[in-house]
Amino acid sequence: MERYIQMLKEFIIENCSQMTREPSHILKYPYTVPSSPNSPYYSMTLWDWDSWFISVVMGQMERDTGEKGRFFEYEAGCVRNYLDHTGEDGVVPIQISDKGIMSRRLPGRGPFDENMHKPMLVQQAAMLVQRSGDVEWVKPLMEKLGLFVNRYLTSHIHRETGLAYWQSDFAVGVDNDPSVFYRPDKSCGSIYLNSLLYRELLAYGYLWEMLGEVKEANLWRKRAQELAGAVQTHCWDERDGTFYSVDLNLRPIDPEDWLHRGAPRTWNSLLLRVDNWSSFLPMWAGIATRAQAERMLERYRDTRTFNARYGVRTLSQLEKMYNLGASNNPSNWLGPIWGVSNYMVFRGLQKYGFHQDARELAEKTVRLFGQDLETNGSLHEFYHPDTGEPIMTHGFQNWDFLVLNMIAYLEDRPMAAEF
Repeated sequence: MERYIQMLKEFIIENCSQMTREPSHILKYPYTVPSSPNSPYYSMTLWDWDSWFISVVMGQMERDTGEKGRFFEYEAGCVRNYLDHTGEDGVVPIQISDKGIMSRRLPGRGPFDENMHKPMLVQQAAMLVQRSGDVEWVKPLMEKLGLFVNRYLTSHIHRETGLAYWQSDFAVGVDNDPSVFYRPDKSCGSIYLNSLLYRELLAYGYLWEMLGEVKEANLWRKRAQELAGAVQTHCWDERDGTFYSVDLNLRPIDPEDWLHRGAPRTWNSLLLRVDNWSSFLPMWAGIATRAQAERMLERYRDTRTFNARYGVRTLSQLEKMYNLGASNNPSNWLGPIWGVSNYMVFRGLQKYGFHQDARELAEKTVRLFGQDLETNGSLHEFYHPDTGEPIMTHGFQNWDFLVLNMIAYLEDRPMAAEF
């Protein structure tokens, strides 16, 4: 373990700067990318949630090396680049490259009928403010950040439940999550999406507070709590002791419908009982109660479902969809181990004080990446849960480098964390 820790520290510190890029064409500000220049994928493109996780890593890099502010312009540049391509409608793109903006506008669809940047843009700005102590650089960005979060609240919220939904299964990050993949548009009240949006609303409130606008800050915190209440009401399953995404694709109640009007439905959603790693995100977000977290811990520990030799299976191996095949675009989240899911579940365990379980998961991640680095000289995008064999994308960096933060936790040193 100690050998792997030292190898990974040296590798990440030496290679972290490979994820930085200088301004290029429509990307007017410095930015970050998920992979080294030698990787066949991701090496020149700014991606939404990737840039957020890279910032978390870079915060740890600065702590470990004592080079405070070394990456600030690249991290803040990600936020600025995205807002530079945001109009008055508040739609922020998912991906930008020097060749253009990724778009999938299908015939007959409006500008608010497709997914946009995941709700972690404000969180990235808030994290940089927390780390640097400087809020002035955000002040000119607040209006567009507000347009962005308001676009989620006006175009991605299901009126009957108050839950956020994906517009489609395009570019949701967890690409082939069965709760949304191949399902009807606007039908998935995703537990993953709602956990992110809850933290995004809190982050926007935090920025307003840092700017001295307490009334505005409390308004956004109230909206965050309303969303958390909707998650508790509609996504928690008392029977199974976990949170699930929910199906919003119900026919409207028609008082003139003779078949149903005698006893119309009294529910606004149905649980999608698909066991994937996203169910643990309410612990990361802080939505779960202590009692709920204790029940979820029991599910996390079950080796038949999630708890594997090298971390958290992204889908329970008891699910019929469980599959460890190599795929890209969509990438495979049907069971393989990903660095990001290991990290996010680890953070949830840590936040609720389950430190033994958090340490064990951090150690599994160190072992996984240490073995890969020793054998192949690089890290990969995702892995076999039981053998640790890499499945896809040699040269991947991105959230795999979050193992540096986990190492700090294992060594009882200050750990840089997301907002």
